[in-house]
Amino acid sequence: MTETKILPIFPLDLVLFPRQELPLRIFEPRYKQLVDDCMIGDGQFGVCLIDANNSISGWTAPKSIGTIAKITKCEDVELDGMQLHIETIGRNKFKINKIIPPSFPQPPDYDPYSVEGHRNISEIHEKLGTEQKMYIRAEVELIPEIDDNISLDTWEKLVAMWKNKIIHQALPQIVEPHSLDHVLEKYYLTTEMPTIDYVYSLSAIGAKDPHELQPILEANNMDDLIQRVKELLTVNNPT
Repeated sequence: MTETKILPIFPLDLVLFPRQELPLRIFEPRYKQLVDDCMIGDGQFGVCLIDANNSISGWTAPKSIGTIAKITKCEDVELDGMQLHIETIGRNKFKINKIIPPSFPQPPDYDPYSVEGHRNISEIHEKLGTEQKMYIRAEVELIPEIDDNISLDTWEKLVAMWKNKIIHQALPQIVEPHSLDHVLEKYYLTTEMPTIDYVYSLSAIGAKDPHELQPILEANNMDDLIQRVKELLTVNNPT
């Protein structure tokens, strides 16, 4: 039977992969509430790439496939007012089955980066009742982990494709292939025993945009994953 649960959802302009670390600075009242609720509960929320083509009651909508983030550290930070700094690590992937909208729609002309915007949101929240949720929640279905092995030969071919892409992107500047070995070392990607985490990390440093990583996250098996990574790392020569 498929496991489901209710998760707070944090739409972000990034893709979080399982076991990847993600530090976040929290300043919006609605996401401070999300973190507070997580700290009281199991410390978990869902991270999804922003879906620019949709919205939830006027708020930013999430893509349907995301990754659970587990809070490993939370501290207050004083910087132009109170903020939170949290450290998280990716866990299971999930699929959103049902969105639970926030308790009120996004106010007109809401500015998430302004003190006035934060005050406006907080005042609305207090009038409704502070137990009301300002953030999106969702009923999610956990996605089984891809646990197949990746061969060293396949890994080396992916690395060669990554190097070729970086070299082509740098033109007319010349990048020596051996200099890219230092980049691999920096990201701890020099290995003779590659795992799926190495594939995720190589994809992350091979993508120009987080939207290029969403198909990687959505892969259902190792063959599908490798094919999507190859598509990401393929050099598209202009015609």
